[in-house]
Amino acid sequence: MDYRVHHYRSADGRLDLVARDYPAHEGAPVMLMMHGLTRNSADFEPLLDKLAGRYRMIVPDQRGRGASQWDPDPAQYRPDVYAQDMLALMDDLGVTRAGLVGTSMGGLMAMVMQAMRPDLAQAAIFNDIGPVLDPAGLARIQGYVGPGGKMADWTEAAARTRAINAPAFPDFGGAQWDAFARRIARENADGTVSFAYDPAISESIAGDDPQTVPPDLWPLWELLGAVPVLVVRGALSDLLSTATVNEMARRHSGPYAAVEVPRVGHAPILDEPVALAAIEAFLKVHLPSSRT
Repeated sequence: MDYRVHHYRSADGRLDLVARDYPAHEGAPVMLMMHGLTRNSADFEPLLDKLAGRYRMIVPDQRGRGASQWDPDPAQYRPDVYAQDMLALMDDLGVTRAGLVGTSMGGLMAMVMQAMRPDLAQAAIFNDIGPVLDPAGLARIQGYVGPGGKMADWTEAAARTRAINAPAFPDFGGAQWDAFARRIARENADGTVSFAYDPAISESIAGDDPQTVPPDLWPLWELLGAVPVLVVRGALSDLLSTATVNEMARRHSGPYAAVEVPRVGHAPILDEPVALAAIEAFLKVHLPSSRT
């Protein structure tokens, strides 16, 4: 899919950030897609292929990921800072309303953004994330984020990607692991491969009280108010429990739907048939496009 690369300044004016801007027909609804902790804009490519032409899709690399500048101050790698960057991006593009899609950390950002600018979200899709993060999943993420060294080639990158994520995708084959690796890593000038994030992001998730996870997210969740919400959960997820999904439904005053993706953990790719069907049905009602 073709897209325009949009360059903009971070909300604090310190960093050069990058977002992909996928075009659509005039008047098309806008969707802002926000990736997880160690991912980047390429993470949404499988879903983007399915929605192409119907929505203008804005897909940023958060600071410290992908093509965006690394922050020399790792203390700034946290959801409230990312959320301010997203509002700066929306302002720079002249977008006043959008559907929000957040995978993992991106979902935390969506909640923070709604608190900062209550009129922005037309609808919101939360991919395997909620106001309560299961300690087991958080500990697993803490265990692999950070310095990992360069990989010799894409074969090694695929193997390492599999080693990290195999429990979440037990049915993946070699081609899927290779594609996954190519979305989350990049080739260096010398032919080696590195994961496409600043290893210092590990500092924001370290310890018993990580900066990446605000202490009590239920008040932010409740601020979503009447915003239509879809929650996608991987059936094997170790980060989002079914109990939390049920409580999210109880505490949400607007339209709410939830779907569980079988044989997938944290976090679904969003091109799985069950996930895609739920997303298509949700958007048809709550963020309709004139193109089908």
